[in-house]
Amino acid sequence: MIKAKKSLGQNFLIDQNILNKIIKVIDLKKRHILEVGPGTGNLTTKILEEDPSKVLVVEKDNELVKILKDKFNSKVKIINDDILNIQENSLSNETLTVFGNLPYNISTEILIKWILGINKKKIWFDYLVLMFQKEVAERIISKYNTKNYGRLSILTNWRLNVKKICDIGPNSFYPKPNVESTLLLFEPKKKFFNLIDPKNLEKITRVFFMHRRKMIKKPFFQLFDKDKKLAFEMGINLNYRPQNLDIQTYLDLTKKYENLTS
Repeated sequence: MIKAKKSLGQNFLIDQNILNKIIKVIDLKKRHILEVGPGTGNLTTKILEEDPSKVLVVEKDNELVKILKDKFNSKVKIINDDILNIQENSLSNETLTVFGNLPYNISTEILIKWILGINKKKIWFDYLVLMFQKEVAERIISKYNTKNYGRLSILTNWRLNVKKICDIGPNSFYPKPNVESTLLLFEPKKKFFNLIDPKNLEKITRVFFMHRRKMIKKPFFQLFDKDKKLAFEMGINLNYRPQNLDIQTYLDLTKKYENLTS
């Protein structure tokens, strides 16, 4: 078996029961599939068995690309690149269903990139079936007024519906990671709060959660030029901590920020 590279965050999924569970999350027949980080192709093999129309895989590791080419020949299109360098809108004219056992060291970076890059007119994916370190998944699905609620919860739930599928133990991987994993299903929301630039929401949440255990007075004044009147109008208690504000409040704050800076 090929040696996994720690520098690329490689842990290959080998559990047949989990692989079978993943491909049954969505009906894959005649779909256009994008798999990120296919590794040695264990999940790719299962995907092909479901009769999709087309399968694209993005793999950064040159050695794994050779294995994938030998294993699948022309059955899949292999893109030898870093997913963070790719413009997903250019990959296909068809809407893609995405699978990914994402490298845990860059999983949040990938997800945020995809969220901030969603085009309002045409969304390049219909579903994301992604695996995260369990701790990260808990941050994604957490609600406000809980310890795991933060930037990732807000950014994700602004634009996507999220459903937890299952937890996955270390024994399902080679080599075994030191953490548990969680499989999540994401679907773009049809109705969502419009922003001029999603990066403004990223900025607002970054400033507020920079010191998550402190009161929000300082970041609020930093962004809104010490405007106590605005806080009063919005019903925001400046003695709150960042996790005490719900997602809609952060969206409203972002809209106010955009109105001030546009």
